[in-house]
Amino acid sequence: MQSPPLGPPPAPQAPAARTGYPGFHHGVSLLHGWVPQVVAFVAVLLLVIAFARATRRWWVLWMPVCAVAGVVAAWAAWDFTADQGLASDPAPVLLWACVGLTAAGLVAAVVGLRTGGWWQRIAAVLAVPVALLYTGVVLNQWVGYYPTVQAAWDALNADPLPHQVDADELPELRNTDMGTGRIVEVDIPEAGSDFRHRQEYVYLPPAWFAGDKPPALPTVMMIGGEFNTPADWVRSGQIMPAVDAFAAKNGGVTPVLVFVDSGGSFNNDTECVNGPRGNAADHLTKDVPGYLESEFGVAKDPTQWAVVGWSMGGTCAVDLAVMHPELFGTFVDIAGDLGPTSGTKEQTIKRLYGGNADAWTQFDPMTVMQRHGPYTGMVGVFDDLTAPKRGSGQQQSNGQQQGNGQQQNEQQHGGGQQHPGQQPAGQQKMNFPGAPKVTEDQIGKGGRDGVQDTNEEGAAEQLCDEGRKVGIDCTVHTTVGGHTWQFAASAFTSTFPWLTARLGIPVPGLSS
Repeated sequence: MQSPPLGPPPAPQAPAARTGYPGFHHGVSLLHGWVPQVVAFVAVLLLVIAFARATRRWWVLWMPVCAVAGVVAAWAAWDFTADQGLASDPAPVLLWACVGLTAAGLVAAVVGLRTGGWWQRIAAVLAVPVALLYTGVVLNQWVGYYPTVQAAWDALNADPLPHQVDADELPELRNTDMGTGRIVEVDIPEAGSDFRHRQEYVYLPPAWFAGDKPPALPTVMMIGGEFNTPADWVRSGQIMPAVDAFAAKNGGVTPVLVFVDSGGSFNNDTECVNGPRGNAADHLTKDVPGYLESEFGVAKDPTQWAVVGWSMGGTCAVDLAVMHPELFGTFVDIAGDLGPTSGTKEQTIKRLYGGNADAWTQFDPMTVMQRHGPYTGMVGVFDDLTAPKRGSGQQQSNGQQQGNGQQQNEQQHGGGQQHPGQQPAGQQKMNFPGAPKVTEDQIGKGGRDGVQDTNEEGAAEQLCDEGRKVGIDCTVHTTVGGHTWQFAASAFTSTFPWLTARLGIPVPGLSS
């Protein structure tokens, strides 16, 4: 089936700093409002009580010990994050302060067991878990992993996803009037990957249930971030209300979505490559497509398969597509890096490939595109991020003052122009506190995508420019905002109608 000719999709709208993405307003928020404020107040109160001892010995000896412990803990946490390349955006200073205060509080609780009143000793002990809890709240506000208390509770208790049914219920639902699609948990067998993965999920739109046998619908592979579960797009991204709304407007017809496991465990960063951390690439390219085709009757044509990824998953999306054009004809890279990364290039080769530099070149998308040569019919979208400018009163590129939720009106399609306000390659500057010195060959490695705090040219532009040289029709959107799940959700939902039409499903106003 030939996809209809389409222009680029609309740019995503960055979530506003206070309100967040509109789909995240259901339930008690963990990102803003009274819950973070109450936790912060209780943590500060208990820490003040824990530190405020009356003896001279306490202030001369033990308070300096607590302070040193706090500084060391904060520095160690920052250094580990930088060394492992865990952050695409600089973490808020408040996060490191919370880490330090938690460590200082722990020392105060231990050394202060014999000083102060009983109530003060109890407060000191309680201060540690409460301060640790607030550290988690600040971390969550930074990445937007759990938008609400309900989302966190559902994830911790492994509650069913919205509209989730058991696989054995699917035959009973066939030929019924489905108001919304259904999500089914699947255990995809290994078909040569030998990759130990967790349970994965498949979204089946209402149209899948029509007729005596499933129609051959297109498929979108959904990949999350570095620390992830297969359900993150649903729980943390909360994309299903938007998917359901679009399905209702489009007669129940959307692509099938498969929420895959790229890590095997929450903190196993495979970057979707084959290596010591597991053959994730083989799982995603050998196990998953064949299973979807045999079990759910989806289309086999690569023009009807797309891969969408967020953060690390964005890197995976472009990498899988350019490595396997026989499987995927479309990709959407949301705030990914220049290539699979786990630290600097040298660290990445050691950690992801066991020291095999040849394996690095096999999975480096820039090298892959150069070696592959011309692609036919490949289309890609890069939804990139640049961090908000520090301070107030600064005019953004479109001359409007909108803070963290501002959209830069910068879109590249077909040409290789440089974005307004960008510096030439090789002159990148990162102006956040503690920024590592980044050389040209480190950009895109260790979370350093070249767009952390200024509007310089980053990974998306470099990948798109290289892609155009080999026939990939790509678009770059750059948005001012934070590296959060709320942006990932906004980027996906703004692209989903276009993606549906791109995969061959008629969409009013988009399809020819």
